[in-house]
Amino acid sequence: MANEYLYGAYGKLGQTIARNAVQAGTVPVYVGTAPVNLIKNYKKLGIINTPVKLSNLPNAQQTIGYSDMWKQFTLCEAISAHFNNALGNIGPIYVINVLDPDINRKTQENAQNINLMFANGQATIKSDTIILDTLALEGFVEGIDYIVDYNFAKGTAIIKSIGTKKIDGTVAASYLEVDFDGIDADTIVGGVTASGEYSGFGALQLLYQEYYQVCNLLMAPGWSHIPQVYNAMLTAAEQINGHWDAFVLADIPLEREENEGTVAIQTIDEAKDWKKQNGYNSERSKVFWPMGKDNGGKIYHLSTLAAVELMRIDYTHASIPFETCGNKQIPVVKQYFGESSKNRGFDQITSKELTSNGISTCVFWGGNWVLWGDHTAAYTYGADVDPRAIFDVSMRMLFHITNSFQREWGITIDKPFTKQLRDRIINREQEKLDALVAQGALIGNPTVLFLESNNSTEDMMNGDFRWDIPITPTPPLKSATVYVAYTDEGFLAYFGEEG
Repeated sequence: MANEYLYGAYGKLGQTIARNAVQAGTVPVYVGTAPVNLIKNYKKLGIINTPVKLSNLPNAQQTIGYSDMWKQFTLCEAISAHFNNALGNIGPIYVINVLDPDINRKTQENAQNINLMFANGQATIKSDTIILDTLALEGFVEGIDYIVDYNFAKGTAIIKSIGTKKIDGTVAASYLEVDFDGIDADTIVGGVTASGEYSGFGALQLLYQEYYQVCNLLMAPGWSHIPQVYNAMLTAAEQINGHWDAFVLADIPLEREENEGTVAIQTIDEAKDWKKQNGYNSERSKVFWPMGKDNGGKIYHLSTLAAVELMRIDYTHASIPFETCGNKQIPVVKQYFGESSKNRGFDQITSKELTSNGISTCVFWGGNWVLWGDHTAAYTYGADVDPRAIFDVSMRMLFHITNSFQREWGITIDKPFTKQLRDRIINREQEKLDALVAQGALIGNPTVLFLESNNSTEDMMNGDFRWDIPITPTPPLKSATVYVAYTDEGFLAYFGEEG
């Protein structure tokens, strides 16, 4: 083991010697808020507190809406990162939107009452918060006299005159807007009621039965920096439907609560302290700080960009999650610490103070801005850490194998457990292990074991059988160091024979 924490490529001087270096199978799920208020008949479409599949930008806009107000509509950040990415788009993704315009709306007393100017039978309203289904024109009937649509490129509602009753000139109009005040951490956490109503993270359980998909990455950008939400994510991602395990990507905030106010988290030491004090240390997660800003001024949570790059790299490996997102290029041009921050950022060497404490980040390296860090949140250099929790890829590979086993053999439950079935399971799982070794995802000679010591007569009488699969996931090249030594042997060239 190295006697200092290393992460990156290094060059050092040694002692002198005198003569003597794109549709992925990964299933990311995001929980947050989307501008479904911009979708007509949203209530009938099943896009609130339920998993929704999004395949590309137009599909996302038409399905759950889109807005550049990422702070309010947090799922739009994920949509942009996956489907409007200068480095290439990757999908599909699944989102759970908790914003319900029937509930999260301003009161009738606060309705917007305006005069619309129609020209050539058309008028527009520039708004991201308008609830389209509440828009009404005085003296006219929707569907008979006019129709309403939304232009996501311009961020405007479009009202078009139809039928024989031409609309022209100034017309009084009214509409309601969404209200974000009622959406908080409890809304995101959600749950499942006794009557079978799902919300927030609780709706994650619907993914398998409605899409036959197993979530393996869980994110909540704009919310995961809240300890209550982070802890709920860990709970939701463990044994989903009693079976599936997902890996959590979360963020450390740019501000912390203090004396009924907020104080900026602007230094590495402050980020480390916040992580420790708030228990962001699960081996089932990876945490990031600070954020990233692109050349258009958009600000991304690094957890979102990490999900994109994990999905992208998994795709190149046939959806086997054995490569980390560390050192993968991302579409940002600087680290972001908040609008009022004076922090100009840090380099790859300084970032070791973060990565050695289980915090991933982004740095400028190799000519690009890249994600930086390959550890889980449980890792602290020099501390006693379970070996499986050192690298994110180790945990993701463990989850991959357990999820794969359950998906493949779940259909055999309640079939007679013959010796032939036992051998078929052993042979098939061994075949998969051998393929993972050949691919480079595992090292050594992993073997599927069906041990008498772990299958007692009593267990077998009750129909309970167990297989053991010890594996060694392939570790990443966390550091590469070359020692260049000075030697005086080269001087002999002066006295050698002429070529």
